[in-house]
Amino acid sequence: MTAEREDALVAAVVKAVRAAGGHAGSVFLRSEDNRSIVLAATCGASAALLGGWRLIPVNSPIPVAEAYRSARTIHLADAGATMRRYPQLAMALPYAFGSVSVPVRAGQERLGALAVIWEASPGHEGLSRAQLRHLRAIANRLGAVLADLRARGDAFVYNAATVPIEVPAPTAPAVRVGLFDWRLDTGAVGADDELCAIFGLAPGAFDGRADTLASRLHPGDRVSLRATARAAVADGRVLARRLRIRADDGYRTVELWGRVPDGPGEEVRNHLVGCVLDAAAGAAAVTAVERLRDGLFSAAPDGRVGYANHSLEQLLGAGAGELLGRRLWEVLPWLSDPVFEDRHRAAMVSQQPTTFLVCRPPDRWLTFSLQPDATGVTGRVAPAGPPVEPGESAVTSSTSRPGPPAPDPPTAQAAPARLGSIYRVLQLSSSLTEAVTTDEVCKVVADQLLPAFGGQHLAIYVIDGGRLHLLFRTGRHDRFLHWLEGKPLDTPLPGTETLTSGVPLFVEYPQDRADSHPAPSVDGIGAWAYLPLIASNRPVGTCILGFDGIHHLTTKDRGILTALSGLIAQALERARLYDAKSALAHGLQNALLPHRLPALPGIRTTGRYLPGTSGMDIGGDWYDVIPTGSGVALVVGDVEGHSVAAAGIMGQLRSAVRAFATVGHRPSAVLAGTNRLLVDLDPGLLASCCYVRVEPGTDRALAVRAGHCPPLLRRPDGTTEVLDLAGGPLLGVDGAAGYPETRLDLPRGSILALYTDGLVEARGRDIDLGIDDLRASLAHATAGSLDDLADHLLRNALHSPHRSDDIALLLTEYRPE
Repeated sequence: MTAEREDALVAAVVKAVRAAGGHAGSVFLRSEDNRSIVLAATCGASAALLGGWRLIPVNSPIPVAEAYRSARTIHLADAGATMRRYPQLAMALPYAFGSVSVPVRAGQERLGALAVIWEASPGHEGLSRAQLRHLRAIANRLGAVLADLRARGDAFVYNAATVPIEVPAPTAPAVRVGLFDWRLDTGAVGADDELCAIFGLAPGAFDGRADTLASRLHPGDRVSLRATARAAVADGRVLARRLRIRADDGYRTVELWGRVPDGPGEEVRNHLVGCVLDAAAGAAAVTAVERLRDGLFSAAPDGRVGYANHSLEQLLGAGAGELLGRRLWEVLPWLSDPVFEDRHRAAMVSQQPTTFLVCRPPDRWLTFSLQPDATGVTGRVAPAGPPVEPGESAVTSSTSRPGPPAPDPPTAQAAPARLGSIYRVLQLSSSLTEAVTTDEVCKVVADQLLPAFGGQHLAIYVIDGGRLHLLFRTGRHDRFLHWLEGKPLDTPLPGTETLTSGVPLFVEYPQDRADSHPAPSVDGIGAWAYLPLIASNRPVGTCILGFDGIHHLTTKDRGILTALSGLIAQALERARLYDAKSALAHGLQNALLPHRLPALPGIRTTGRYLPGTSGMDIGGDWYDVIPTGSGVALVVGDVEGHSVAAAGIMGQLRSAVRAFATVGHRPSAVLAGTNRLLVDLDPGLLASCCYVRVEPGTDRALAVRAGHCPPLLRRPDGTTEVLDLAGGPLLGVDGAAGYPETRLDLPRGSILALYTDGLVEARGRDIDLGIDDLRASLAHATAGSLDDLADHLLRNALHSPHRSDDIALLLTEYRPE
């Protein structure tokens, strides 16, 4: 079934490239551990060109990963759209291209994603809706085929060791091939359309006679061809002969190959079947190219040279045997600067020509011009003078619009080289900038490092009190590196020695660890990478990667991991400081909120507080339930801002409201007194408040509002309304402001909801719509208890990862005995 799967992948990626009018496409399928999507097939873009994109963590902020996660199509018409929506991708691939990423699914199951890129020329508006529908249909068909194969026992596994299928982009044939079947006894010839075209005959006009074809040959070839053909039939040999066919400007040479079919009978042996190959145009092109004094070469999408003329050998100082089948930057030391590889990648991804200068030691300058298409790159190399302002770099680069390269060397300012190998550094550093807490930092590190380097286990130990303590662990082994827990830094173990020395340790074979770095073994783990986490010359901890079995890390891998360890240390140190400050701030706020609401006869209450999640500042929302001489007061308030100052003012206002309510003031007097206090304090902050005093036994309540959201009342029959309360200004605006009271009816069995605006307000939406949504949610909730009802109303807020405001909610059920 492997062949069926490969055929389905190839068909899907080729169809997708054609449907989108692109020049390259890829199919990614999910890995065995569901942490990554793995490159399974490409069309027009080699796996070597993709580099760090062969295995992508599912949480990566790039389109193909998001298409897999969200099961949505991600359409980016041009480089501007990519920069706006995916700045990390634009930073890693700063080229002009458009892209579309489509999820590959089987029903609701996510199997992978399909991506296509195209040249984003100015004014390109991306794909049409019809093209996007076609791409989704292709991806859905692929998902259905993969699911069917799996159901029939095709247990395909994709991981870091997977070798992707590479399909060249469709292109016009360089050699024309025509097929024939020639009966020598009758002279009848069956020929396909291509053979007729090679002989200069219209397919519909060919009469099927050998003499008609012979009339198109050079006179010297006609008789000898027949004689050679009869000899081949008589002796059973294979015929191979060059023929000259008439052309408008003389004759051109083709090759005829034929053989006698196997089988008994004289009739079969009188047949000659074969083909005519017309490669004259290619031969003429090669001859013309060899006459040029400029160096010319052709390279595949991955940069491997397929052809190089003699002038190129002289200009580069390397023979064809050294160049063919290899990448120029791998053969020539003076082209090993990563900028050359990046220029090739830029040309292939953007399909834009690019030109740059390179210095061949000691002082010979050459201009390189790369002309790409979907099948590869044609390169031109010519002598040039030194750049006008070369600065400190030996490379000057410029990118031009499609068209022939300029004959004169470019004179652009020198630009720093872009390292293709720093993709991992860019990707991880970008992700770490969005991680705030230590938990988020650790998850980012696991999501990025393990798939990137083929690891299966990761542990992060931090220093606390001079000892190592486990902060984070992921992998199949529950007790992975448990022997490091609590160890002092002077313990002779790999995890401590690498930290005290500041030098990373890479153990590729189990015997290496046993011989030079003794430590308890872990079954199934054969290779390790110990990375010291040092921030500002101060040891923070150790990051340890584990690999199942022997795992070789190249010099480039080791260098990247060493660079990444510094980024991880800085992010981890920042996150630990954040966690400490956040815990202190939220501890202060929690101390200001009521720890337990009072139990009152005939009234049940429950409260909830949710801090904002998009920043580390605390807020000023609060709630309270206050027994008074004439009933019970229900309070919800909100001090503007998100800071320790806001929380401090919140504590003062809560105390003031409680003091005024406890001595028996009416609701209007409570808010008026609190307002005067806030004006006198003059903290520069305003506050809103809703105060309701319930009078048990009367089924009545008095309510007053200071610039706050109106409460909701759910009646026993389930009908729910937004209560229209008279209101006064925000607290802290005017010391002489008054706050009118509104009398409410509270039917027995009703529920009163007080809340702050964080629960109903969203960017870009009217707050009245949010209040109505909350009313509808309260009306239709079927929660069995008041606590369940509170959790139900907060369900969406609890799952919001970027909640900008904090939330206070107070629910009261009125059931007098």
